[in-house]
Amino acid sequence: ATPFQLPLKKCSVVGNGGILKKSGCGKQIDQADFVMRCNLPPLSSEYSRDVGSKTQLVTANPSIIQKRFQNLLWSRRAFVDSVKVYNHSYIYMPAFSMRTGTGPSLRVYYTLQDFGARQSVLFANPTFLRDIGRFWKGKGIHAKRLSTGLFLVSAALALCEEVTIYGFWPFSVDLHGSFISHHYYDNVLPDSGFHAMPEEFLQLWFLHKSGVLRMQLEPCEEPSA
Repeated sequence: ATPFQLPLKKCSVVGNGGILKKSGCGKQIDQADFVMRCNLPPLSSEYSRDVGSKTQLVTANPSIIQKRFQNLLWSRRAFVDSVKVYNHSYIYMPAFSMRTGTGPSLRVYYTLQDFGARQSVLFANPTFLRDIGRFWKGKGIHAKRLSTGLFLVSAALALCEEVTIYGFWPFSVDLHGSFISHHYYDNVLPDSGFHAMPEEFLQLWFLHKSGVLRMQLEPCEEPSA
């Protein structure tokens, strides 16, 4: 079951790549009818010009709940306050795909309910996640685990008439050879043992070239002086 009235029209899927820094893409991202974001990213005013502020759905990996919020076993208020930036969005979690994800996902659900928060939780269909994983591995992505971003783009292609993706760029330099950080908000590198980001990017590039989705790799506006 889905709470959305389908199909969604114009969707922005926002990754967290450093290529978004100084992109000026915030306004373009927010012009979409539906905006999806990955892994509870920061959306403070210092980033809004580049990444926008509108959010209808944001993913939250159980590992983030464990590391950043101590599994919601202590102060739950810090988590509730941190997600206020996402307004009335859905928080999308894989509660039933791995045993380790069930507890954190349910704690997020009950925490938001107990505090009367404006956000609500969507649990990912484990059959959908399994089938998407098999599909991409059949396309040649050899990784222990697919990234959240690739799952989110896959969901958007099933839900939306038009998909534009931003911040999907796994390399340390941009198209013009200038160094960029891994994320738009920090330079913490991923665990190379889990994801195969360049392989994933290649598959998304094929979709972009075939017209299935649009990939924004250049700045949307000229950087301010």
